[in-house]
Amino acid sequence: MTAIARRVAALATVSVVAITMLAPSSPAAALPPAPSVASTSGVAASTDRDASTAALRAAMQAVVDAGATGVNALVDQGDDVTRLAVGRARLSPERPLRTGDQARVGSITKTLMSVIALQLKREGKLAFDDTIESWLPGLVPGGSAITLRMLLNHTSGIFNYTDDPDFFAAALADPYRRWSPRELIDFGVSNPPVFPPGTSWSYSNTGYILLGLVLQKASGQSISELVQRRVTRPLHLRNTYFANSAPFRGSYAHGYAPPGIFGSGYTDTSRWTPTWAWAAGALVSNTADLATFYQALLSGRLLPRALLREMTTTVSPFPGAGYGLGILTIDTPCGTIWGHTGGIPGYVTIAYHNRAGTRSTVLLLSTEPNDAIAQKFDALVMQAVCDMFGKPVPAAATMASPESATATSTWPLSTDLRLHQ
Repeated sequence: MTAIARRVAALATVSVVAITMLAPSSPAAALPPAPSVASTSGVAASTDRDASTAALRAAMQAVVDAGATGVNALVDQGDDVTRLAVGRARLSPERPLRTGDQARVGSITKTLMSVIALQLKREGKLAFDDTIESWLPGLVPGGSAITLRMLLNHTSGIFNYTDDPDFFAAALADPYRRWSPRELIDFGVSNPPVFPPGTSWSYSNTGYILLGLVLQKASGQSISELVQRRVTRPLHLRNTYFANSAPFRGSYAHGYAPPGIFGSGYTDTSRWTPTWAWAAGALVSNTADLATFYQALLSGRLLPRALLREMTTTVSPFPGAGYGLGILTIDTPCGTIWGHTGGIPGYVTIAYHNRAGTRSTVLLLSTEPNDAIAQKFDALVMQAVCDMFGKPVPAAATMASPESATATSTWPLSTDLRLHQ
């Protein structure tokens, strides 16, 4: 993989983007100045709030100026909510980005899969000590030693199928191809385990594809039905759904790859199939719905407190970070966040919140990040997180590096902890 492709992988929790294939694209051209949309609600505005909103908008504009087509932001400080949209939802014919536009949100899907698993556990339809072998006999070598809990917190050792070069080649050869869950699992289990079950930690999309099959078998319902009946309908999330096919169901931001990734111009990826991500990353949502979902979850309105404690009991990939059951936590210079990130070709999502679920930061980037975009997006994430906590961005924000438990380096919050690598 090239340096750009590695950077893309570091910014997308679930992404098959590489620069090994050139797709047809429009001619390269500098984007005209980006339009912006804003709305603010809450208590009376203050000078400090106006300044932080201006700083957030400037950080978003810097991402667009670096080559992104558009970025959406929601920052909820608990008593004041700011929604901003900068850039374009579509390049040709041109349409400005709107704050309510839908986007593919990748591995945010994993948090919903965990919620559904916890609900089914409460109903006695499955147990987290159940093994993969007991639910899906013969599908995973050594499956009798791998539990559902290991799938949920990425301690199974099952190889991540999106790390398989053969999968990259097949996915990029036909980005419109419809994939079955079994095909995805085959790429994962055809590789040796990365470690014995339960002995370490490694992000595995394969584990969540397997979990999806178990949830369907335990409930007798499809993943799409489970998401609708157990999450989106109870919370009245009208812009959130599990995508079984490429078409969106409402107003959406087109996802793009910028010049240099697939060709000389911007490549529209929004019609590419989401089926290759399935239960690991096929969700569609928008900023307001994601904030509502995580606020309901972390405040205890979606799960009983005992199940929420179980979900937020974490293992530690490295100091300053933890991963629970479909949810991650990071110590940042401005406060500890809970949530998840997501990536699918053309889209990157950040959904970070405080532990009580009373403060939120949701960012939707509708462009695959190259190095220039990634640098500005990292700065935007830090700005938004600190804004959420009502704090200024530290002059030198440093965090523990995942490469070393003792090293300290500037560590972008948008890289999903490099958990997926």
